[in-house]
Amino acid sequence: MNDASDHGSGNAHKNFIEIEIEKDFASKQELVGRTVYTRFPPEPNGYLHIGHAKSICLNFGLAKTYGGHCNLRFDDTNPTKESEEYVNSIKTDVNWLGFQWDKLLYASDYFEQLHDWACQLIREGIAFVCDLNADEMREHRGTLTQPGRNSPYRDRSIEENLDLFARMKKGEFPDGAKTLRAKIDMASPNLNLRDPVLYRIMHAHHHRTGDAWCIYPMYDWAHGQSDSIEGITHSICTLEFEDHRPLYDWFCKTLRIYHPRQMEFARMNLTYTVMSKRKLLQLVQENHVSGWDDPRMPTISGLRRRGYTPESLRMFCERIGVARFSSTIDVVVLEGSVRDHLNTIAPRFMAVLDPIKVVLTNYPEGQTEWMDAVNNPEDPSGGSRQIPFTRELYIEREDFMETPPSKFFRLKPAGEVRLRYGYVIQCNEVVKDAEGNILELRCTFDPTTKSGSPTAIERKVKGTIHWVSASESAEVEVRLYDRLFLSENPEDAPAGKTFLDNINPNSIRVVRAKVEPEVAKQLPGAKVQFERNGYFCADVVDSKPGVPVYNRIVSLKDAWARMTTRDNKA
Repeated sequence: MNDASDHGSGNAHKNFIEIEIEKDFASKQELVGRTVYTRFPPEPNGYLHIGHAKSICLNFGLAKTYGGHCNLRFDDTNPTKESEEYVNSIKTDVNWLGFQWDKLLYASDYFEQLHDWACQLIREGIAFVCDLNADEMREHRGTLTQPGRNSPYRDRSIEENLDLFARMKKGEFPDGAKTLRAKIDMASPNLNLRDPVLYRIMHAHHHRTGDAWCIYPMYDWAHGQSDSIEGITHSICTLEFEDHRPLYDWFCKTLRIYHPRQMEFARMNLTYTVMSKRKLLQLVQENHVSGWDDPRMPTISGLRRRGYTPESLRMFCERIGVARFSSTIDVVVLEGSVRDHLNTIAPRFMAVLDPIKVVLTNYPEGQTEWMDAVNNPEDPSGGSRQIPFTRELYIEREDFMETPPSKFFRLKPAGEVRLRYGYVIQCNEVVKDAEGNILELRCTFDPTTKSGSPTAIERKVKGTIHWVSASESAEVEVRLYDRLFLSENPEDAPAGKTFLDNINPNSIRVVRAKVEPEVAKQLPGAKVQFERNGYFCADVVDSKPGVPVYNRIVSLKDAWARMTTRDNKA
C-alpha cells in the first residue's frame, strides 16, 4: 500500500516520496528546467537481497514515472570488503529486475575531487588530522545524554594539518594511526555531527584504483558529494540514514556546492528471513547454504535461481508500497506475488514426487492411449499437450490410505477416484511385501468415464488425483525447498543462542520424481506447475541437457498458514 498523505486529492495513489518530489519541482527555483534524477548506490561488499529490490524499484521507478534519470553508482570506499565479483552480481541483478541505468558510476571516480574538497576544509580551518585511536575517539565522543570532548589534536595549525594529511596520502603512517576529521560540534545532540571522520588510513588494494590510494573516504563524506557531482535531485535513502541527513546537508552547504535533497523511507524486514549482509555472508562462509545463490537465500540471485521472476519481485515491491515507518512484511506476500505471476505463465504438467504403482488389471497390456490436457487454463494461447496413459501408472503415495478418515476423498480400498484427464478407477487389491510395505495397488478402470469424451457416462466421485505412466514417464531430481528459518524473527534468539540456532533442518529435501516425458525436456530456467504440488523451476546451475533438476519455487497454497491454523486449534 502506498503511504499517501492526501487521500482526498489526486495524490491518493502516490506515495509520500512522489508527493514531496512534486512539491519540490513546483516550488524550488534550482529545479526549474530540470527533471527527476535519482541513483541506486550499493556498496559492492555482498550480493543484493530482496530489501535492495525495493530500493531498486523505487529509485528506477521514480525516474521512469517522471521521465527522469537514474544512475547505478557503486559506493566502493571500503576496499577490504569489496570485489569485482560483487560489482558484476549487482549489475546482473539490476538488469534482471528489468532496469537500465543512465550512467554506471563509482564513488572511486570522485576520489581526487573528494580529496581536494577535504583539503579545502583544512585550509578553511574546519578539518583537522587526529591521532586518537578508535577506542579513544569513542571515549571522547560522549553519549546520547552527555556531550563529547574535543580531541587534543583539534587545534593543530592549518599548515600542520595540510602537511600531515599529505603524508597520510603518501602512505607514511600505518593503518589506524591518524584520521581526518571535520570540526563541527562535539556537544551536538546528533552524534553524527560530533567531529565526524572524513578519511581513514587503509593500506589495501582497491578493485578499481589498485594501490593508488591508502586513504579512503568515509561513507558520509563520499555520499552527499557524489550525489552533488552527479546532479541528483533526490537522494533516496533508508530510514537508518535519517540521523545522517544533517551531516549530508552540512557538507554540501559548507563546501558551497549543489545540494540535493535527502529523503528517507522505511527499509523492508521480512518474516523468516535475515537481511543483514554480515549474517548472509556468515551463512555462506560457514556452509550453512551452498552459496550466495542458494535457492533458500533472500538474495536476488538466490530468488532468481529458485525460480522467482522479475515480474513477481516488482509486483511484490508494488504491493508493499513505500512507507515512512519500519514494519515487517509477512513472507506470504512475497510468495503470493510469485504464485500470482506464475499462475498466468507457467505450463502445467503432472509429476509424482513420492510414487506408488497402480496396475489397471482390466486395461489392455501394451496399449498406450494419449490424453489431451490444457497447458495453462489461464492462458488461452497456451495450447494443449498429449499425456501417455498405460496399464501401469504412478500416483502419489499420500493419495492412497488403507484406513482413511471419514473425509478422505482420494483412493482407498474399494473406493473410487478420478484420474485427472483420464478415467474413474476403483481399488480392488493392495499388494504388500513380507514387511507389510505396499508394493502396488491393483485397480480397475471404467472405460465409459474418460474425461472430455462426448460419450462419457458421468460418474459422481469426490476426488481427482494426478498420475503419470509408469512405462512412459521420465525421472528427475526434485529439490523441495522450505523456509531457511523456523522462527518468524530468526534474530530473536534466546540468551546464549544466535540466529543460526533458528535454521530449519528440513529446509531442503531431495526426491526422485516420476514426471510426464515433456518435463525432462525443459531447458534450465523453465518455470512449470506440477499440478497439485506447486510451482517448480529447472535449476540453472545443476540441470544438464535432458536431465533437469527442479527447484520448488513455492507450493500452490501457503502450507505454513495451514500448519499454524492447525496448531492454534490444537
